[in-house]
Amino acid sequence: MEPEVQTKPESEIVSPESLSSASLAQERNWLPMAIAAVVVIAVVAAVLVLGGRSKPAQEAGSASAMPLPYADKLAISNLAMSESSNLAGGKVTYVDGRIANQGDRTVTGALVQVVFRDYKNEVAQSQRMALTVVRMREPYIDTTTLAVAPLKPGAQEDFRLIFDAVSPDWSGTLPEVHIAHVDLK
Repeated sequence: MEPEVQTKPESEIVSPESLSSASLAQERNWLPMAIAAVVVIAVVAAVLVLGGRSKPAQEAGSASAMPLPYADKLAISNLAMSESSNLAGGKVTYVDGRIANQGDRTVTGALVQVVFRDYKNEVAQSQRMALTVVRMREPYIDTTTLAVAPLKPGAQEDFRLIFDAVSPDWSGTLPEVHIAHVDLK
């Protein structure tokens, strides 16, 4: 006995060429495309919301921003600059100064906003960094953060800020140094 083979009539056989684009569209799975569209919209919205924020005035280099608590008790003075070459042939720029704690609390950390201006007195570079105090001067100048060497009430310390790169548009004048954040004990 031979197995019976079932064949479809020729009218039921569909060749790939006979499929119309409408029937292909009905079979397409739209879920991955919808998920991708939602992700793209979410990313664009996040960029617009987060990227559209304006920087606080103090971060942009203005001293007229809302005063920080206790920042007015920290006096910065004796600003001076120096430069040196490193072994790679680059230039390192130092901003040295003195900070005095004129308040009644111990300072365990401070961020400063350093603003370098160009010849038009516009901001050429603005950088926020941790204030580092000089721990020792011989055989070389060694610095540390205020977390390691807190600044007690009434105390004064020399500080040094180190810049591996400064904008080529900088005019060469002393930068502005403002207290941007203070940690207290």
